[in-house]
Amino acid sequence: MYSLLVDLSTPIKYVRRVGERVAADMAKRGVETVEDLLYHLPFRYEDRLNIQPIASLQANTMASVIGEVRGSTLLETRTGPLFELTVGQGVHSVKAMWFRGSYLQGKFQVGQTVALYGKLEPSRSNAGKFKMVQPQWEILPVPGAPGSGGADAEFALLEMGRIVPIYETLGGTTPWGAKLGSKWVRRLLWSIFEELIEANVTADETIPLGLSKRLGLPSRMEALRAIHFPEAGTPMTQLMSYQTPAHRRLIFEEFFYLELGLELKRKKLREREGTAFTTGPEVREALKQMLPFHPTAAQKRVLAEIVADMRQTRPMRRLLQGDVGSGKTIVALQAALVAIENGYQAAMMAPTEILATQHYLSARKLLGEKVSPRTGRPYRVTLLTGSLKEEMKREGRGRVFRGESDLVIGTHALQEDKVDFFNLGLVIVDEQHRFGVQQRFRLMKKPGPDGRVTDPDVLVMTATPIPRTLALTVYGDLEASVIDELPPGRTPIITRRTTEERAPDVWEFVRKQVALGHQAYLVYPVIEGAKEEHPELDFAQDVEPEASAKTKYGGLSTALRSGRDDASVGGRKGKKTAKKKAVQTSFPKQPLRSAVESFEELQHGALHGLKLGLLHGRLSSDEKEVTMARFKRGEINVLVATTVIEVGVDVPNASVMVIEHAERFGLAQLHQLRGRVGRGAAKSYCLLVTGAHVSPEADERLDAMVRTQNGFELAELDLQQRGPGEFFGTRQAGLPEFRVANLIRDREVLEMAKGEAVKFAAGEADGISAEEREAVWVRLREQWQRRYGLVEA
Repeated sequence: MYSLLVDLSTPIKYVRRVGERVAADMAKRGVETVEDLLYHLPFRYEDRLNIQPIASLQANTMASVIGEVRGSTLLETRTGPLFELTVGQGVHSVKAMWFRGSYLQGKFQVGQTVALYGKLEPSRSNAGKFKMVQPQWEILPVPGAPGSGGADAEFALLEMGRIVPIYETLGGTTPWGAKLGSKWVRRLLWSIFEELIEANVTADETIPLGLSKRLGLPSRMEALRAIHFPEAGTPMTQLMSYQTPAHRRLIFEEFFYLELGLELKRKKLREREGTAFTTGPEVREALKQMLPFHPTAAQKRVLAEIVADMRQTRPMRRLLQGDVGSGKTIVALQAALVAIENGYQAAMMAPTEILATQHYLSARKLLGEKVSPRTGRPYRVTLLTGSLKEEMKREGRGRVFRGESDLVIGTHALQEDKVDFFNLGLVIVDEQHRFGVQQRFRLMKKPGPDGRVTDPDVLVMTATPIPRTLALTVYGDLEASVIDELPPGRTPIITRRTTEERAPDVWEFVRKQVALGHQAYLVYPVIEGAKEEHPELDFAQDVEPEASAKTKYGGLSTALRSGRDDASVGGRKGKKTAKKKAVQTSFPKQPLRSAVESFEELQHGALHGLKLGLLHGRLSSDEKEVTMARFKRGEINVLVATTVIEVGVDVPNASVMVIEHAERFGLAQLHQLRGRVGRGAAKSYCLLVTGAHVSPEADERLDAMVRTQNGFELAELDLQQRGPGEFFGTRQAGLPEFRVANLIRDREVLEMAKGEAVKFAAGEADGISAEEREAVWVRLREQWQRRYGLVEA
């Protein structure tokens, strides 16, 4: 049975054509009510109102093709069955092909009308000048044609003669075996809208009427209807980019409530009581004596912002952004001294043991021989990591608890219940994106010896540049500071890409650099070979067949030997058209060379005679520290490593970074790894070595690395490629799951929503009644706060 009176809260199982079994499948995709289904929006549209002639189509573009089935065949190739379909308009035709497509045999009949959507590629076949590989397809009903009666006749107008929405499948099948695909979803939504209109059902308004009018936003129901079934004449470019007034209405709604929630959190934070640190003569003396260099103007500005926060009675919550090598750690240690000279402890948490150890060694070097003006004794620094012997950990925890340690540096071990502080005043979290919100929150809430939970100042750091609006949204409880210049003396890094076929030239170049007295890093994506599983490094899977071919590079040896900045290690990539039987639907996975095996091979082969070291995450903390110390002293010429050296490693004499399987790394990792060189006076190089097959996305990443060293520019591309969820750390940052909005694509609307939320929270928004204001606060409390789980202060 289905409901005769459908409204937005109606369970989907009561809707006509659904039922309990189909509803159970839909629930797995988060669709349980009519409202949930209305927010299952089209991911693209096809213009079937103005059918474009095949003759006017352009190669290498995404296109919709509607035509008549001329014929089909199933071919056996060396890589498996290949199904080919020929679709025509008059004398012109397009060939479509699906690899491993035997399931399509018998699906198409000559004379049927079909819609294809995919990338048009030049075809050498006699069947037409274009081909589509793995296109999406749909058989279209033809009114009046045999077999087009019944349900098809009822919904024929949804498929042709209009702008047609295309949906992601909802999974499962109907009782009669039809998939819950785009056509089924389209018909179901059309029926629901018809019933809602007939029953005069409207969606509850979520944005005050005065605000909607001022911004020119349609009502919620009008927006939903226009998104699912756009009127003829709606610009396709706006539809495909979510820029129609209807899209902007729903996007604004999500951002408005998110920003309103964040504004409330900032307001609550301003009302909380923290420690008001003073910056008298002792503090200024302590800061002066620890600086062995002249800070940059950006470092001075950022330190001033941090100190101004620390002087306030409310607890500091500040995000410190700075590109690789910009000097964030020095600034953080200066902030720690402010707390220490006020009689408080400071804690610094790093995501890896090697980074924690590097911070510990840096702090001891900078502070170990310095005397505190307040106490007249040297500063006391303690390291706490998981791999320390239990006795050392117990001693360290005791010193922290008794107040015999001024600065505590560690990993996640700092959060353990056994770790209690004497009087924690400042928490520094490095590489914030690698920690979950709750991890930061737990460290902030550590009790003192009397059991009282303190509210320390918090400084979180990241070397991943984030556009300011996004930073204030993702880290909504934090103010942002940016170190936007590098210290003097940092040399530009010459970045080139090449293929594994040119490995002999790469090793020859490394030898020459060592002979000149320099050192090199060789970085591999995994520790050992086939036993390792690292799907997170596998960037080369979702690739269109024939979209990218082996990249051709020349002149590596000559360019590197000359040492010229303008040497062309990489040329323009050349494409080759593969023969039909060699075509695949994705690039084959290539075996990864690993750090351990490559260390052994190079030691006895291409780099024989040089002093090699090995560093990876499975080594103990002591082994890592010994290896890094030997590399710093120059006792190791070439350090073979995994990404444990991604952050925190500072060896000025290292001038070469070779990254193997560079196509498997993300932009943030590549940029971080490159930042390990260029720290001394010598000209430095970063060589990106790839496998034979590189996906278009990886191609774009690698080209960007060669083109620029600007971290913000690279971060923008990284955001576009990976999306905000992965970019900010696997949804750890309190980042919401949006139904419609996208932090990257819709940044302009985000800015507008933030401004309106600030005015609304301050009571400065005009034309909004008291009832509407209360409705907004109720909705924020009851739904949006629960759905978004906003960032903990």
